[in-house]
Amino acid sequence: MTIVVGYVATKEGHAALDRAVAEAKLRELPLVVIHSDRGGSALTGDHAAQQEKVLQEVQADLADSGVEVTVRGLVRGKEPAEDLIAVAEETDAALIVIGLRRRTPVGKLILGSNAQRVLLDAPCAVLAVKAEA
Repeated sequence: MTIVVGYVATKEGHAALDRAVAEAKLRELPLVVIHSDRGGSALTGDHAAQQEKVLQEVQADLADSGVEVTVRGLVRGKEPAEDLIAVAEETDAALIVIGLRRRTPVGKLILGSNAQRVLLDAPCAVLAVKAEA
């Protein structure tokens, strides 16, 4: 069993990561950090290098956390919700942690909601974390 967290380099992503580390310590479970990029085969070299740098920084930041951590960058052209759900199923996750941001009703309608998809389709419990303002 694992704790799976969706991470992006935003205040919401940092809030989710912090809470996921706390949950992994509390439950004594390994942590799987997922950074999902919709780029697929269209991902450029510069963008790929930037994403790799972000993942290395996360790995370094969590090295002394006392938690077993795996950091995975997924570039499969899928929505982040699909990647989180797939990894949760693959790792028999006990919990998925996601960060939330405020969106307008129109924004939710037009762009869809990865958070909603994770909440509805996850194979385990989901903890939604709101970043401090």
